[in-house]
Amino acid sequence: MRGRPLHANPIIAPPPQEQVHQTNGTSVPAGAATSTQALGVATAQVTVDYRVARDIASQVAKQREEVLKSQPGMDWASEEQRCLNWIAEAVALWSDAEAMTPQQDEALRRAVYDILFRAGRLQPYLDDDRVEDIIIQGPREVWLDYGDGERRQVPAIADSEEELLELLRELARGSGHSERTISTASPTLALSLPDGSRLQAITGLGPMTYAVIRRHRVSHANLDDLVQLGTIDPILREFLGAAVRAEKNIMIAGKQKAGKTTLLRAMLKEFGPETRFATIQTEDELFAHADGYHRQVVSLVGRESNGEKDATGRGAGEVTLLDLMHPALRMSLERIVVGEVRGPEVVAMMQALTNGSGGNLCTIHARRPDIIFDRIAELYALAQENLSEQLAYRQTANGLDMIVYVDMTDETQIGGRRHRYVSHVLELTGIGENGRPATNEVFSPGLEFGEVRAVPRMDPGCIDDLRRVGFDSSLLQQPYGAWPAPLPLKVGVSR
Repeated sequence: MRGRPLHANPIIAPPPQEQVHQTNGTSVPAGAATSTQALGVATAQVTVDYRVARDIASQVAKQREEVLKSQPGMDWASEEQRCLNWIAEAVALWSDAEAMTPQQDEALRRAVYDILFRAGRLQPYLDDDRVEDIIIQGPREVWLDYGDGERRQVPAIADSEEELLELLRELARGSGHSERTISTASPTLALSLPDGSRLQAITGLGPMTYAVIRRHRVSHANLDDLVQLGTIDPILREFLGAAVRAEKNIMIAGKQKAGKTTLLRAMLKEFGPETRFATIQTEDELFAHADGYHRQVVSLVGRESNGEKDATGRGAGEVTLLDLMHPALRMSLERIVVGEVRGPEVVAMMQALTNGSGGNLCTIHARRPDIIFDRIAELYALAQENLSEQLAYRQTANGLDMIVYVDMTDETQIGGRRHRYVSHVLELTGIGENGRPATNEVFSPGLEFGEVRAVPRMDPGCIDDLRRVGFDSSLLQQPYGAWPAPLPLKVGVSR
């Protein structure tokens, strides 16, 4: 298609001369952004003028709309191929006019495709496996947090507040959350993106729109992978696997960003591939139904209100986790998995744990292992029924078999790295003093020899149940665990 006259398509007309700014010593037109190998371009630096990309995307969108009107039954693959052909044609015409390099051609094609089908200027950062968090402070200030603790500012993802809001709305539509939007009337947005990343955005409540995208860098790990990452040792790997197979009700607790969801996903791999279970979440972060391993997953995700109130004062269209629990229990399930609880949905979680069948899993946020039960009681108090602390303790003791605590030590401010690891495994043994659940410390840190990670401390009361599913109980007699040496921290452990 090269060689067509410039006037054949208006999108190839060069933009007016504009001021340029410097990026790493290279002049870049205002409104352009720098694209790296995250775009699949094998050059150190490629510039993409997103005004041109938006113009091409707009033209292709109009062509697509016209074709779909005339051929409403067109399948997705054919529609995408048509768009790819139009994108290639338009970029080739522009390239001829601007004498672009093949690398620039490819970057522009990918940028147009991302605008039409993916996350626009956000997409290169979502494609970068090193990125842990994408922090958006308005349209022009974007920061990336990497897994090793580095934080770096990157080019803008939008040219205005309205463009940023439209990008967020498009992400909601593309993620299958058509009922969710963001505006001054609905100032918050929470959803999961197709890759499993979690987005939280706020607008109209401050000077600009704010958003954070939490990426799951280790999204398909099993317990063996977590051994390789240093999260658990081989002994704890065998213990956790046996606890799942023995159908113990397990709660995973930990700090924010410590790796609770990663551990939960890994433990789900201990279910048999034909095990029939439900995942009940506010946003889908487990994607067990699409992991290629499990075949009998009922994936249920809550739904936000459309903003209106019904006759009872409840948000119209809202579906809570507690609402999902009742139909889920009629789906002939063997197990139930409840995603992280942050509020009144704790009631749904405890209903799952005390349902009668075992082997249920869930996660909860807690800053320390010793405050987990108080954290559960606090969430009970947030429930509409204002449930009591005593009920929270009793249901916890009756429903839970074990708590696995995931910790994180962050030494990035002193030149170190982030360390994520399991530090405790507690077995619940009934009601103790003051009505609180009583526990056995089966694994805990070996602080006396400088180890902050979990090492064996005692046999659990359910050791025979674990033996029946193949666990070698002699592993718990190794006081140092299977760690070759204590975790190498820059600031040592008090002994």
